[in-house]
Amino acid sequence: MFHFLSSLYRKYAYRGMDNSGSFDSLHHPSEDDDDDEMVDIAGATLDFSNTDDDPPLSSGDYEESSSSSRAAGMNGNGNGPSKLVDPLEDPLAGLGTYEDFNTIDWVREKSKDRDRHREITKKSRQSTAALLHSVSDAFSGWLLMLLVGLMSGALAGGIDIAAHWLTDLKEGICLVGFWYNHEHCCWTSTETTFQDRDSCPQWQSWAELITGTSEGAFPYIVNYLMYMVWALLFALLAVMLVRAFAPYACGSGIPEIKTILSGFIIRGYLGKWTLIIKTITLVLAVSSGLSLGKEGPLVHVACCCANILCHLFTKYRKNEAKRREVLSAAAAVGVSVAFGAPIGGVLFSLEEVSYYFPLKTLWRSFFAALVAAFTLRAINPFGNSRLVLFYVEFHAPWHLVELAPFILLGIFGGLWGALFIRANIAWCRLRKTTRLGHYPVMEVLVVTALTGVVAYPNSYTRMSGAELIAELFNDCSLLDSSQLCGYKQPNITTEAAVGNSLADRPAGEGLYTALWQLALALVFKMMITVITFGMKVPSGLFIPSMAVGAIAGRLLGVGMEQLAYYNHDSFIFKGWCSPGADCITPGLYAMVGAAACLGGVTRMTVSLVVIMFELTGGLEYIVPLMAATMTSKWVADAFGREGIYEAHIRLNGYPFLEPKEEFDHSSLTVDVMRPRRSDPALAVLTQEGMTVGEVEALVESTHYSGFPVVVSQVSQRLVGFVLRRDLLISIDNARKRQEGVVSASQVVLTEHAPAQAHDAPPHLRLRGIMDLSPFTVSDHTPMDITVDIFRKLGLRQCLVTHNGRLLGIITKKDILKHMAHIANRDPDSILFN
Repeated sequence: MFHFLSSLYRKYAYRGMDNSGSFDSLHHPSEDDDDDEMVDIAGATLDFSNTDDDPPLSSGDYEESSSSSRAAGMNGNGNGPSKLVDPLEDPLAGLGTYEDFNTIDWVREKSKDRDRHREITKKSRQSTAALLHSVSDAFSGWLLMLLVGLMSGALAGGIDIAAHWLTDLKEGICLVGFWYNHEHCCWTSTETTFQDRDSCPQWQSWAELITGTSEGAFPYIVNYLMYMVWALLFALLAVMLVRAFAPYACGSGIPEIKTILSGFIIRGYLGKWTLIIKTITLVLAVSSGLSLGKEGPLVHVACCCANILCHLFTKYRKNEAKRREVLSAAAAVGVSVAFGAPIGGVLFSLEEVSYYFPLKTLWRSFFAALVAAFTLRAINPFGNSRLVLFYVEFHAPWHLVELAPFILLGIFGGLWGALFIRANIAWCRLRKTTRLGHYPVMEVLVVTALTGVVAYPNSYTRMSGAELIAELFNDCSLLDSSQLCGYKQPNITTEAAVGNSLADRPAGEGLYTALWQLALALVFKMMITVITFGMKVPSGLFIPSMAVGAIAGRLLGVGMEQLAYYNHDSFIFKGWCSPGADCITPGLYAMVGAAACLGGVTRMTVSLVVIMFELTGGLEYIVPLMAATMTSKWVADAFGREGIYEAHIRLNGYPFLEPKEEFDHSSLTVDVMRPRRSDPALAVLTQEGMTVGEVEALVESTHYSGFPVVVSQVSQRLVGFVLRRDLLISIDNARKRQEGVVSASQVVLTEHAPAQAHDAPPHLRLRGIMDLSPFTVSDHTPMDITVDIFRKLGLRQCLVTHNGRLLGIITKKDILKHMAHIANRDPDSILFN
């Protein structure tokens, strides 16, 4: 088996697939064609005429190569016969590259990199300079990881600082310097107290600044209006910038990152304009008060950084598979800087987003996440020497009896996750299929206005999501003035505080008020997040999901705390919860609930537990987190196995073969391949006997991305496979560089060129662009085996044969359509590939 796989990976496989558009515009690009190059993706019509990731076919190196080669041909031996051009001996610029909305060939890309490395190693034995080049080539991957970590950490620190400042700007301004947020403004003040820790003379609300007072109905209305004005302004700027400069900057980005890592090409999605606009608009969107987070989009930002930095290194710039290894590491970096959880980030990339994750990528992901976390720590955006805003430490242990409420939180998280996915997908489908999708700016403004109007009166919905989670995770101390710590004061003689933790106490009036506000906040957050996620602004789902779970967990935690206080003699609590002891920690319940809801929405398990553990720094809480997370996944999977990101991938029609999805249908390849019985015969090339004109006519009359090569139309014995793009480039270059090549010239795909008549035009040898060992399966191969081959080798297409005779072809798109048909979904929903 090992030798079989090794032989497969040694191939230079030029894979093809059915493409929905003609290549004429790629071969002869024009400004008019560029203007019409619009694709509807994720519900918005986007323009991809500007491809940041790679130069288009007609620019730069390609033209230079063509003109220089043409000049060399004219300046050579003009009187003698023209040189026979062979693409294998004389490589052409553009050969083996991919167009937009195509899938890469993993096998060919890995083969190219292996041959490149073999050549460098061979030359390193010949000279010192070559040896140094070999060392620098080996070190370039680690250097790239260092740069990605530094750049992503710096951007994340800047985003955190700017978002915190703009969020506070909605409520007031610092008189010492307008660039200070509320907390920094009051740092040096000597007039702050524990009872009123948020007020200081240096910070004034907008009502104090305008009316001179903060008490009464009119100042409240002024603050309310200023809050709404700033929120609408931030939201308007965010959606306008996305719409005008970088349509790909909207949304979370993780569904598209998963698709790109599986081998799909979306030009511009990880480009420089997307990075710039996403960074700016992410700050604005978070600051507007919308129910969204910045953690998911930070993965997109980190991947943009990695893609841009890849262009500094030839090894990664020219190899799509190697670049995706870097992008997998960048996804780990994004989570590392989002949560301050380097190990959790690596596991997130491995579990949730990566399609191909070799051991080398694991090490480099770990290194890049470490560098990013160190950079963020050096910037210290929150001023607390921590990497996250809601870092907490609990001191009281948990007890076995508490596993029951923890599992209950897991059930709630699974139910909420399944409900949210269905509701959000239904809303996004409504947006795509109705006129609602034609007014993205109006939609964002209406949702922002609705959020602001409802959220402002409730202090728990008015604060940012991260601040809310920090408040809910907080373990009440003796001097804590939060409403959530509004307990009745204990009898000091019998219920003294031990260390920094307090004994369980009866709930006071302040706590009851806070619980009502939290209950209302829970309902509001659950409803508003459904319509917010998927709008045309950067929007993450981690923080809103965690906020819903944290609210539910805190409510349950307070209920358990009061139950233990008033019933400490019952059989449930007797023996471990004595009077005056700190038995229940409501903040721990909030943390478990946050993990359960996030797990229910995303279906993360291992990485989620590690992220939450890194947030709290408590090893002893791993078991409650694991119990809640697994319960959440089991309950959510009972209603559907797709997480939110997989659901959005399917909604948008991306060609993504889900590795976790089982194929249990008993069909054969002959049932899925094309052509079907009612279809016209498969378009093929013969290895000899076809002219340039006939090949060009075949290419012009079809929209396929590649053509099988057979011995003859009669025998249909398979010889190889040729990509449409490579055919176009080679024929175009031959007409320019090889004298005498006309439409009547014979195309030669055999090893030895046949004899040529004296008066006949010269042959055109194209054997160098043909894949001599395309992947084939027999017509009676079960489809579950074929699907596994596509998943594990990253194929674009596979040819179907019977006793060596070509019968048809199966592409990735055919498999996806077949799987959609089996699942009673619309097969035409697969938009690309």
